[in-house]
Amino acid sequence: MNVRQDLRNIAIIAHVDHGKTTLVDQMLHYSGTFRDNEHVDDRAMDSNDLEKERGITILAKNTAISYNDTHINILDTPGHADFGGEVERIMKMVDGVLLVVDAYEGCMPQTRFVLKKALEQKLTPVVVLNKIDRPNARPEEVVDEVLDLFIELGADEDQLEFPVVYASALQGTSGLEPEDQQETMDPVFTTIMENIPAPVDNSDEGLQFQITLLDYNEYVGRIGVGRVFRGSIAVGQPVSLMKKDGSVQNFRISKLYGFIGLKRVEIQEAKAGDIVAVAGLEGINVGETVTSQDAPEALPIPRIDEPTLQMTFLVNNSPFAGKEGKFITARKIEERLLTQLETDVSLRVQETESPDKWVVSGRGELHLSILIENMRREGYELQISKPQVIIKEVDGVKCEPMERVQVDVPEDYQGTVMESLGYRKGEMLDMMNDGNGQVRLEFKVPSRGLIGYATEFMSQTRGYGILNHTFDGYEPVVEGTVGGRRRGVLVALENGKASTYGIMQLEDRGTIFVEPTTDVYAGMIVGEHNRENDLTVNITKEKHLTNIRSANKDQTNTIKGVRKMTLEEAIQYLDDDEFCEVTPENVRLRKKILNKNEREKAKKSGK
Repeated sequence: MNVRQDLRNIAIIAHVDHGKTTLVDQMLHYSGTFRDNEHVDDRAMDSNDLEKERGITILAKNTAISYNDTHINILDTPGHADFGGEVERIMKMVDGVLLVVDAYEGCMPQTRFVLKKALEQKLTPVVVLNKIDRPNARPEEVVDEVLDLFIELGADEDQLEFPVVYASALQGTSGLEPEDQQETMDPVFTTIMENIPAPVDNSDEGLQFQITLLDYNEYVGRIGVGRVFRGSIAVGQPVSLMKKDGSVQNFRISKLYGFIGLKRVEIQEAKAGDIVAVAGLEGINVGETVTSQDAPEALPIPRIDEPTLQMTFLVNNSPFAGKEGKFITARKIEERLLTQLETDVSLRVQETESPDKWVVSGRGELHLSILIENMRREGYELQISKPQVIIKEVDGVKCEPMERVQVDVPEDYQGTVMESLGYRKGEMLDMMNDGNGQVRLEFKVPSRGLIGYATEFMSQTRGYGILNHTFDGYEPVVEGTVGGRRRGVLVALENGKASTYGIMQLEDRGTIFVEPTTDVYAGMIVGEHNRENDLTVNITKEKHLTNIRSANKDQTNTIKGVRKMTLEEAIQYLDDDEFCEVTPENVRLRKKILNKNEREKAKKSGK
């Protein structure tokens, strides 16, 4: 059997923040892929603004490195379970994986999630223990943890014989022993060359090229990125596209792109094993196969993760509608959502009976909040409702999504966290104490119980806790109330500007969300009440001026800190009768019914 020794295809997988994107940077630098005078950003693979700010990878991306006459395609995958659909499809394109694990933190929920996908595809693993320079690194223990995880996930004997490279991506060092660190990435490259299988060369057979990722470009339209599994493909070649619905469309390849470094370069042809991008095929979708016209034969379509969470997106109809956004009409919002569907295969957009309202379903809070944040930055203005989990029927039983939750906290907060997750119907699976005052707890919790939990968790653990969770599957619906907000809110009584005096009158009633001189409207949420009920308040109230001088001068009064919410915190905070108003400049919380009397009437009638 012929193989292509000049080529390797690998995916790089890891838990969020274990350093895989930084490792790819170092591999690009050490391979000589960039010219000496070429400017390259840190974490060059994270190209999107949100990825740079959050330090996470959202979109799967590919790059290619030349090392000693070998072309190495590297696919950087998202570590977060909300983007699991991308991870699974990427595994189909490669022959091996580089599993990056933090030498101190060890195996985390998303390490487990991405590794499980790789082992299911029977891929060859290479383990890179990163951050070896951390003062509290524990390489031997972490290698044992990784081995235990491989065994637990049912790895075969060959997969259990994984090679280990020790590295510090930040310092640009690596070696085959923890102590033996040199300023080079050669040990990583040689381990890849020796262990990851080269692709089979069957380029003399009929073409089979499968679309795994989608990109979009105004000039050439949809671009399909994928692997040539068999045969060869060239510019100008007539091909057939085997659609998901069984139909066949004939096309001609107009443009073909290969990858080198971070660039997409135009090429004339590619053959079995190559990862390339194809333009000129209108209406292509993920999982569809491009074949030769004389012997069309489709590859099996990869499973795409179904959405687990949905929100209603609405046109903004608050008293401040249209003041801050550029795109505010139903037509513009719908166009933007449909554009997102071009490249995001895990997203669903359903129309409703109202032309100003859509139900948008995604893989989780992060998936949807990133879409909303991107829209907001592009100048869109809209409202969103509280996220709801999607209930599915499995064998006649109503089932809901469950999450596996891992919590690392100081011992002092252990009881509080266990109690709060118990209230959210969490079931404890495991508990480990590291002997240094830190505890690791593992739970299984209904996804709806985790909506809004991150903020509560941070305040419970004074910011010392680390919370990680990943989708675990569907299970029968848990009976009873699961989680939810325990406190009521402070709602503005009338339109105007929040005054310092008005805020100071309310400070002992709860936590304030707005600063003095902020524009507010009747029905807008301006704070959190100390109690369970909502309270309508006059935050715009001004002090009556008298001609009597006060003994205690007003100047000495200062207001306490105001709680500012990020978009994600605001979405998690929402209750059933509330909307989050999102504009390019502000994120506001409001009641669905703005008028106080109408709101109380609706509450009494149980609507």
